[in-house]
Amino acid sequence: MSIVGRIVSYCTKHARAVVVAGLVVAAGSMAYTAGNFAMNSDSGSLISPDLPWQKTMARFDKLFPQRNNLILVVIDSNAADRSNSAANALAAKLSADPKMFPAVHRPDGGAYFEKNGLLFLPEHCVQDAMGKLVQAQPFLGSLAADPSLRGVMASLSTMMLGVNSGQAKLADIDAPMNAFADTLDRTNAGKPDYLSWQSMFAAGDASNKECSFARTRTFIEVQPKLDYSSLMPGETAENAIRAAAKALHLTPDRGVTVRLTGPVPLADEEFASLSENGPLMGLAMFLAITFCLWLAVHSARIIVCILLTLGVGLAATTALGLLFVGIFNIISIAFIALFVGLGVDFAIQFAVRYRAERHAVGDLDKALNCAGRGVGIPLALAASATAAGFFSFIPTDYVGVAELGVIAGTGMVVAFVLALTFLPALIKLVKPAGEAERVGFTAFAPADKFLRENRRKVLAWGAAIGVVAVAAQIAFPPQFDANPLDLRSPKVESMSTLNDLFKDPDTSPNTIDVLAPNLAAADKLADKIVAADAAEAKANHREPLVGMALTLSTFIPQDQPKKLAIIQDTAMLLDSTVNPFEVKPPPTDAEIVVSLKAAAKSLHEATAKPADGKETAADKEARSDAIRLAKALDVLADAPAAKRQAATEALIPGLNDLLSQLRAALQAEPVDIHSMPPALVAEWVAKDGTARIQVSPHSSAHDNKSMKRFSKAVMAVAPNATGTPITIEESGQTIVRAFVQAGIWSFIAISILLAFVLRRHRDIMMTIIPLVLTLVLTLATCRIIGLQLNFANIIALPLLFGIGVAFNIYFVVAWRAGAQNLLQSSLTRAVLFSALTTASGFGSLILSSHPGTASMGILLMISLGWVLFTTLFFLPALLGPPPQKADGK
Repeated sequence: MSIVGRIVSYCTKHARAVVVAGLVVAAGSMAYTAGNFAMNSDSGSLISPDLPWQKTMARFDKLFPQRNNLILVVIDSNAADRSNSAANALAAKLSADPKMFPAVHRPDGGAYFEKNGLLFLPEHCVQDAMGKLVQAQPFLGSLAADPSLRGVMASLSTMMLGVNSGQAKLADIDAPMNAFADTLDRTNAGKPDYLSWQSMFAAGDASNKECSFARTRTFIEVQPKLDYSSLMPGETAENAIRAAAKALHLTPDRGVTVRLTGPVPLADEEFASLSENGPLMGLAMFLAITFCLWLAVHSARIIVCILLTLGVGLAATTALGLLFVGIFNIISIAFIALFVGLGVDFAIQFAVRYRAERHAVGDLDKALNCAGRGVGIPLALAASATAAGFFSFIPTDYVGVAELGVIAGTGMVVAFVLALTFLPALIKLVKPAGEAERVGFTAFAPADKFLRENRRKVLAWGAAIGVVAVAAQIAFPPQFDANPLDLRSPKVESMSTLNDLFKDPDTSPNTIDVLAPNLAAADKLADKIVAADAAEAKANHREPLVGMALTLSTFIPQDQPKKLAIIQDTAMLLDSTVNPFEVKPPPTDAEIVVSLKAAAKSLHEATAKPADGKETAADKEARSDAIRLAKALDVLADAPAAKRQAATEALIPGLNDLLSQLRAALQAEPVDIHSMPPALVAEWVAKDGTARIQVSPHSSAHDNKSMKRFSKAVMAVAPNATGTPITIEESGQTIVRAFVQAGIWSFIAISILLAFVLRRHRDIMMTIIPLVLTLVLTLATCRIIGLQLNFANIIALPLLFGIGVAFNIYFVVAWRAGAQNLLQSSLTRAVLFSALTTASGFGSLILSSHPGTASMGILLMISLGWVLFTTLFFLPALLGPPPQKADGK
């Protein structure tokens, strides 16, 4: 009796003790897991930190720690005043909780830019802006003295007096009238709106980017405290930001939209989408696996034994995994899928072989012992080969998969041991009924006959398909999508917001950072990067790849003396205007009604047609807007008080923000590095003097090819660059290299193992050739249907490798033992239903709302289909008639 047969015999004789021992191991494993379970969801830890580009990124992170793990808060409003004040208010509220938010930064605003923002505009824009403020002095003065709806109406009435007296024309004030009319019409209709005072007075034409720093979209960069023991480390901080925005009434019904994106929300929402419909998918997976097991073994008792064996094995593997690697990562946790997919194969192989032996010998104990002797060697060889394949990932730089290899390889050993100890003991205890019919597929007899009679044709067709597939791989190499963003659902807030930012090069997050010894060197290198790309673009007749290269010096305005002189002259004229000696108290509702009616009356008087009937197009448009505004004021005066309160909320907050910003802007002073806020300086110059350069792409295109070209253009001048585009490219190369290395090592290891056991070169080649054919057919199919390999679905390849090796070994060992008509045998039943069990279970991943997970399900189904094809049709033809034994029997 073989050693495996003796082990099975011993376990069946002491079935109760073996089962109890197995359950004790499971209970102990679950207790250990409960006390030591840890999960690291930091995707940055998945690749070896010793790689050059990882060291560059680590150095950057160390020098600028405030740039790590950011939440980007994107604030949108239809009024620039509103978005800016909303960002200021939210930033102040978040800064008040330094434990939850250690760093809060306004990259596009704050006190520094409000005070010195005009200095960043061209001189002619500053001149134009100051000129408009001087022209609006009377209007601004009355507003500053009475910043209320009453004050706005009084100012409007004053302007109409000027029109009626002939001192001004309606066309001169058409822009504010049109803005007031639009805002009040929407307010009267019950649609909250907010007037942008900045667009009328602050800095010229808001549509002219050169002369406007008013933006309806603002940003806050937040560095939160993260909890890496959670699958969503930033969830608490993100909820706190949303709660703060709600408390400040920064909501869509108040004209403000607050959205979160950036590395932290992207990672968190990815896990949220992964878990979406999780219970339903889990139930579907369980029912599908159970159904396939029923088709395989036709016994509820044996099914329970298999599932319980899988449960014990999974518990033991989880505990051993924690013991070996300490903390699971987002890749290594996939060992669960791999263990179930391969562990169920070992169990099905034993169970189906047991059924075949039970039909042959009748006795339960003899059937179990015979099954052990029959499947012992192929199971041991399959488990060893599969474990060797997983262990081959350990030496690679892809730490996530290396740790997965440790755990999954260990799991194969566990699954093998339990399939020959715990499972037979359980079957002995539950005493399933005997088998009345032969276990196998008699219906496959014509297929066996076809393969015998057309062996050469089948091999020729298999070889031809393989050659075509290989040629296709050479002509059209497999595509690996290294961009993790492509794996995420575009429907979640973080991704939809990010895609929105990608549309504008000025807001694209795909920037590259370069370090220089000091600011002077950074300025020179920034100019060199832009100039080199421009020269290359001109020489090759292409669009530039580099847009801007920013340093701290970018935030020091040019031509300050001239601009400051213009601003200071205006400040002398407007000081008493924007800083009145006396401000009126808030009005009563009755006073507001009186002011509304007075303003409406003055508008009606100003809209009378000229006596001579001559009117320009601009005059007609202005008169139409004035009539519309007068009607809106009449409606508002007769409406309930709540409507007037809504109008106040639509007009006055923006007015107060405008007045506050004007007061700050008129106090602009000379700017240099020493007068800059320390937080701004720290964003660009580290404590040791190392300066940062931020390079932005020229185009809004953010596809992988564009980002690769952009990265190459920057790294041609600055090889030490880092950033998202470079990280994506380098991590993709690292992962592909890891799988190639692991493939080579596993091929060598499995070849040595097969050589040691099978000893004949021909048998070794017949085990490996179908596996190679499966791989090239799988990759060719992916290329045809447009399925790219990515971070998620590439994990399916080890499962494909493991199942393919196992199935081929089963057939080769059976063939060496003299088995004929393989397709009719119980082995084919075991292989077929093992594959179907795995496919039905993990095929449900296709239904996932997470694109990466869904692509894993698709790749698994494709690979399993080709595994079955090569194993059940190509391999039997390749094997041919079984070898004759030495004695001729």
